[in-house]
Amino acid sequence: MDQTDDLDGVEWQQTPGLTDYPFAHDEMEARAQAIREGKAAERVWLLQHPPLYTAGTSADPAELIDRRFPVFSTGRGGRYTYHGPGQRVGYVQLDLQRRGRDVRCFVHGLEAWVIGALDRLGVKAWAVDGRVGIWTEDGGQEAKIGAIGVRVKRWVTLHGFSVNIDPDLAHFGGIVPCGLPDFPVTSLARLGHADAAEAFDAALRAAAPAFLAGLVRQTTLEGHALCG
Repeated sequence: MDQTDDLDGVEWQQTPGLTDYPFAHDEMEARAQAIREGKAAERVWLLQHPPLYTAGTSADPAELIDRRFPVFSTGRGGRYTYHGPGQRVGYVQLDLQRRGRDVRCFVHGLEAWVIGALDRLGVKAWAVDGRVGIWTEDGGQEAKIGAIGVRVKRWVTLHGFSVNIDPDLAHFGGIVPCGLPDFPVTSLARLGHADAAEAFDAALRAAAPAFLAGLVRQTTLEGHALCG
């Protein structure tokens, strides 16, 4: 059964087990419309999927190396990515009409939120301009531990982030993750943080107020919105 809670007016929903991607996609779309119409609260939805690949709007078919799992086209930005057991997926559905109509501010805030949650677990991570995702060090080499991919539809956000807790990293071998062949993927378990799922969820929750507060807007005298 789903666990739900309230975080400053945002519904915090955690779904146990594995959630089929088509169901999650349709549920996201329905929720986005309800948020837009003022019939539902904004939401952060944490879940896991069975093994699958998703193709973003910039996906290159040549980067789908082995169609070993189902492949779903999606409206989010980016290229191919993997979802599966042992990976925390966060679908973040916020109304940017209320929180500032700035998609770049939202994406940067999302990156900072995930990075802050990892930092609470003692994992130093960062974002890199021009290279999508969340990065850390693994064995002296830069490696990707998380993905960011969003869609904004009539100023309501869909999709969000994924972080590798303890997935089967070999499953990434069917694609070129996010179109970056020169960089490996890693996970919290590989970095020595075993059984970190609950701790990561708790860290996300603890860092969420700062993420939401960072989306509060201030406006200059010229009328240009700035990230708070």
